[in-house]
Amino acid sequence: MPARTGKQVIERLRTQPPELWLEGQRVEDPTSHPKTRNAVASLAALYDLQYQDDLVDVMTFKSPSSGHLVGRSFMVPESKDDLRKRSQMHKVWADASLGHMGRSPDYMNVNVMAAGMAGAYFDEVDGRFGQNIRNYFEYVRENDLALTHALTNPQIDKSKQANEFDDPFIALGLVEETSEGILVRGARMLATLPISDEILIFPSTVLQGGDELRPYALGFSLPNSTPGLRFQCREPLDQGRSHVDHPLGSRFDELDAMVIFDDVIVPWERVFLIRDVDRANQAYARTGAVLHMAHQVVNLKIAKTEAILGTLQAVIDMIGTGHYPHVQEMVAEVIITLEIMKALKVASEEQATVNEYGVMTPARGPLDAARNYYPAVHKRLMEILQLCSSSGLIMVPSEADWTGERSGDISKFLQGKNGSAEERLRLFRLAWDMTISGFGGRQSLYERFFFGDPVRMKHALYGVYDRSAYVDRVERFLADDTWPQT
Repeated sequence: MPARTGKQVIERLRTQPPELWLEGQRVEDPTSHPKTRNAVASLAALYDLQYQDDLVDVMTFKSPSSGHLVGRSFMVPESKDDLRKRSQMHKVWADASLGHMGRSPDYMNVNVMAAGMAGAYFDEVDGRFGQNIRNYFEYVRENDLALTHALTNPQIDKSKQANEFDDPFIALGLVEETSEGILVRGARMLATLPISDEILIFPSTVLQGGDELRPYALGFSLPNSTPGLRFQCREPLDQGRSHVDHPLGSRFDELDAMVIFDDVIVPWERVFLIRDVDRANQAYARTGAVLHMAHQVVNLKIAKTEAILGTLQAVIDMIGTGHYPHVQEMVAEVIITLEIMKALKVASEEQATVNEYGVMTPARGPLDAARNYYPAVHKRLMEILQLCSSSGLIMVPSEADWTGERSGDISKFLQGKNGSAEERLRLFRLAWDMTISGFGGRQSLYERFFFGDPVRMKHALYGVYDRSAYVDRVERFLADDTWPQT
């Protein structure tokens, strides 16, 4: 089928809903439930952009198998220009949420693409598994499905490995192999966007051990509506308020969840990896998936930083503080951050190379820099927006207040230099939702751990970044006492 419309996304969720648990109750229909319907509508709106007249060529391309127009995030890049075209697609979806949907479907689409093209890697585990992942890539692409995923084990006792608990199936593990498939049991965190169609369980990157951890080396996929599979969601951030009061939280709550597998059978055709710890730990790097995902993320963070900069400048203009040198200095910090991220994106594309599976893959160095840089600098961006908004972030009456009996007070005392009280409050509600609301607090924590623990990320960078050429240059310089000749 061609790329989906928003109506088709909603209809599939309505007829094949995942088992979502929210505030102690099962969500029977996520398309109509008051705490999930807005997020579903926002997800559907992304798919509608694929059919917007001026965007269809940006958002879609012709499928190599069916000839239908399918989502461009499924495209197998063969050139640097292909990566640039895909970047344009990523940016359209990222801009739609002001960069505040951390797991829009294109993130997992590029993961599936990279894994599907690296079928030979999974063949090394079992001759069936490579073809399974190739078939799955085509299936997801041709049906334009949205995926979630979950990587980490429940946070019980981080001093223990998964096999050391009294119950060895706290963490998701393989119970047994059957003629139908594999039986799995246990849980994983953190499944963001459980209002999607399917879940891809890919190998965890932190299996630190030997044969005793083989049951936890898993790669498979399932529809979210599979019996025995359920999602325990955190407290919702959509409080049922208007888009005016909660401009981000009322639209883009992605409903992070713990996913629980209660003795679920995974059919053999959906199994991609089992019982191979080494290949599980190397899967993201060896297939190139991590780099394509990071490339999507850089586009997302550029969109987010642009939105922060736009909001910041609008706040400054509204209250007339743009002439203060310290305010100008803080705005300059945001500009520098934005330009660094844009430069790293361009560098990752310009330095891209074809990997062993024939896929043009963004360069690792710039993307590793972006992955380590942005989580650290994002907290400063939030601080700057708070400092420049100051008490205006607190004095933000609701929409009901400025349309209520005392609206005259609000119109008089909360107007801005360059706008009415309503215009000023709409802007400051956005700044509040970016920074200090429940939605903003979740965003800040999410950014800090987006790609993993920051300390581990830097340790990993230390391990993979080749510094030998620079050491050699220094040693040659120190050893050469003849240059220059005098």
